[in-house]
Amino acid sequence: MLSYEELLAAVTATSGDSREVRDPATDAVIGQAPVCDVATLEVAIDRAEAAQRAWAALGHEARSEYLNRAADAIEEHAEPLAELLSREQGKPLNGPNARFEVGGAVAWTRAAADTPLPVEVVVDDESGYAELHYRPIGVVGAISPWNWPMMISIWQIAPSLRMGNTVVIKPAETTTLSVLALVHVMNSVLPECVLNIVPGPGRTVGDALTRSPKIGKIMFTGSTPVGKRIIEASAPNVTRLTLELGGNDAGIVLPDVDPKAIAEDLFWGAFINTGQTCAALKRLYVHDSVYDAVVEELAAVAAAVPMGVGLDEQNVLGPLQNRAQFDIVDRLVESAKASGARVVLGGNPDREAVGNFYPATLIADIDAHQELVLEEQFGPALPIIRYSDVDEAVALANELEVGLGSSVWSSDRAKALEVAARLEAGTTWINSHGGLHPMIPFGGAKQSGYGREFGVLGLQAVAEPHVISG
Repeated sequence: MLSYEELLAAVTATSGDSREVRDPATDAVIGQAPVCDVATLEVAIDRAEAAQRAWAALGHEARSEYLNRAADAIEEHAEPLAELLSREQGKPLNGPNARFEVGGAVAWTRAAADTPLPVEVVVDDESGYAELHYRPIGVVGAISPWNWPMMISIWQIAPSLRMGNTVVIKPAETTTLSVLALVHVMNSVLPECVLNIVPGPGRTVGDALTRSPKIGKIMFTGSTPVGKRIIEASAPNVTRLTLELGGNDAGIVLPDVDPKAIAEDLFWGAFINTGQTCAALKRLYVHDSVYDAVVEELAAVAAAVPMGVGLDEQNVLGPLQNRAQFDIVDRLVESAKASGARVVLGGNPDREAVGNFYPATLIADIDAHQELVLEEQFGPALPIIRYSDVDEAVALANELEVGLGSSVWSSDRAKALEVAARLEAGTTWINSHGGLHPMIPFGGAKQSGYGREFGVLGLQAVAEPHVISG
């Protein structure tokens, strides 16, 4: 097993163009991330294309064996990978953070390897006979984000490889080293050129990846505006797309809840990864009859959760990954304060301190159409909106153009299901928010994207359906 120092050395740029990487918690220099150009990308695409047929010819069983070996390698290097992730992304080692993410990368790799996908007989009667097969698309271009850089990269890589495609991945510019390290570990057991990584700017390398006629499928997790540009850039080639885009997830708390019983789950639904999660709870609608109690219990939980440098074992909240995101959260909270909303907790960052730390913030008595409610904050600031009628809450939850996730909180499952059926989202959770499972399909509604990941649907999404009839 490589140590942290050896793993970092293996992925740190020693020549060519590079970018200094700093720890968002301490501002200490971690290393140098390579910055590649379009010519380097084109070489990687050509290599992936050349390797694809042989990889596909191995068949499902052999490819699954390779993926399980890759999962073993990730598991063997779990601690150095988690340390690098914590230093570069900022998330703490403990809690639902760095070690959790590396463990998720292992679990999702194994799930992609081991999920059966038999040939489906769709017709077998006097009218005829037809089978549905799923064939490789070719080369998959993957563009991963900075919030969960390792796990989301695996969501793109593992099913693509399982289905016989090769992959060229472009990591986010601010978490390049983490994904380079993950790919380095996986490539210690995978065949050459099956998995390729090209770090570089989105405006050049990312754009060229989406425009390449040699790319058969693009998988992207990120903002809706960038997703729209990918749709436009890929259109001339009719490139297949899976887009998991921005969300502004709503949660609706019904009047029959026990506020104390749900407070901790509400907190983690909103503040997992310090709020930097696409499907985190970002606006909470609470019935007037339990509003004050829910706010009080949620504040008690939030005030007790330690935030700090990720390598300190006691911390479970960390800094925002980059200063631009800190500024977005700061602007939205200041706007809410100026509007007359009540700061229950937080809202008072030390803007001169080292690190991108923004305190866990709860904003109550806020107008349903205030900026902090309508815009995705993607950070540790939760607006809590009071409502008196469930129809009103559902209408407010559905009025935005995005619909990634949502949740309903109730002690009566039948009532919760009735409300859940009315929400416009890719996933609606009952009495939790944001939990994912490798066998449960995940994706967005409306402008939160299209396509589904995970499980059988996730495998089918990175393959070409092929009907054999007769």
